[in-house]
Amino acid sequence: MSDNSKVKIVYVLLDGVGDLPHPDLKNTTPLDYAQTPNLDKMTRNGAMGEVISVGKGIAPESDIAVFNMLGYKFQHSEYAGRGVIEAIGTGIDFKDGDLALRGNFATLDDSDIIVDRRAGRKIEKEDALTVSREIENKIKFSEPGASVVVAPTIGHRVVVRIRCEGKQLSSEITNTDPAYSRVDGMGIAKAVGDYLKIERCLPLNQLPNSELTARLVNEFTEQSLKILRESQTNKNRKAQGKKLLNAILLRDAGNHYPKVVPINDLYSMRFSCIVDMPVEIGISEVLKMRTFSAGGLTDYEEKARVAAKAMETENAIYVHLKGPDEFGHDGDAIGKMKNIEEIDRRFFGTLLDNINTGKVAIVVSADHSTPCINKGHSDDPVPVLVSGDMVKKDNSTRYTENNAKIGSIGLLEGAQVVKTAIQMII
Repeated sequence: MSDNSKVKIVYVLLDGVGDLPHPDLKNTTPLDYAQTPNLDKMTRNGAMGEVISVGKGIAPESDIAVFNMLGYKFQHSEYAGRGVIEAIGTGIDFKDGDLALRGNFATLDDSDIIVDRRAGRKIEKEDALTVSREIENKIKFSEPGASVVVAPTIGHRVVVRIRCEGKQLSSEITNTDPAYSRVDGMGIAKAVGDYLKIERCLPLNQLPNSELTARLVNEFTEQSLKILRESQTNKNRKAQGKKLLNAILLRDAGNHYPKVVPINDLYSMRFSCIVDMPVEIGISEVLKMRTFSAGGLTDYEEKARVAAKAMETENAIYVHLKGPDEFGHDGDAIGKMKNIEEIDRRFFGTLLDNINTGKVAIVVSADHSTPCINKGHSDDPVPVLVSGDMVKKDNSTRYTENNAKIGSIGLLEGAQVVKTAIQMII
């Protein structure tokens, strides 16, 4: 294996930054419309290309997309599932044979139509914790020895772990969240319309443990709907004009701890990260990445300073910036454009002030596209930039989807990005 001990890379993934032309931005993309002098400077000092993070035709969720963008391409059903990754990232007790699922607090109307898959997104931690404890305490499964942990994380996000003493639960079940399908262990965003309802969980095979698992998930859904409907917390929220937390949409089942080569062994280098969300924290735990603390989600200057400082001890640091994705899901093209400008000014401006581009390369890409017109993830390629004084330039001028299409790097798979970047800078 090659010696990468001299490599220095700050690897930034802008969550969901890729987009499509939008009428609110004169039919350009948020990246195109945004004023990004620091990204432009880096682009002129590097080369661009495009990335399909997981595979053609796949609109991936962030978990499998990030794994791929870090160099891990899973074969079919060997992937543990986002539920497990978030359970690990949340720090709840999980062992092989348990069932872990990613959940969303959601809002249903009186006809059980899903009117908001994220219950307003900004949910008070106390409300999320209170209703989660109610569900844990009041659910009565039909199977002896079955129990549940409901662990809210950030905003609308929640992890659900079901355990059945003496029995191995199966990951071979369908989602109850109608916006995502489960294909070979991966969560795939579906093209969906209005009037969505919670789906019944079905076993994907006829094995007894799959049928048992689907039954337990359906019992969880049916009983939690009743518990949430009667919850005093929701009565208070209704009186305050807030969106109700009256459903939990479940997806991405997993039942075993993932087994992978640690990232330092994969690249023969010290590879670290700055991450905030449970899914990325879980990935860092699984890959045995050193994690640097760098403030909250939007403490961009702090993240940039910590990333630059890390180059004194690390070969590479992966920085995940969440912002653009949420504006994409909300269909807010102007908000996404402004967030990109803020990241350019506060993160990339600070980063460039604190590193020597003659010694440290910067790689910028995304885990997936989240087009505002779709309000969801898509399979569109995302831009990738490899920037540094040591990189052969290709006359790219701006970090945009159009520049990426004609860049000299060409079209990569997500799992090729880090290796390609290393080859370009050594």
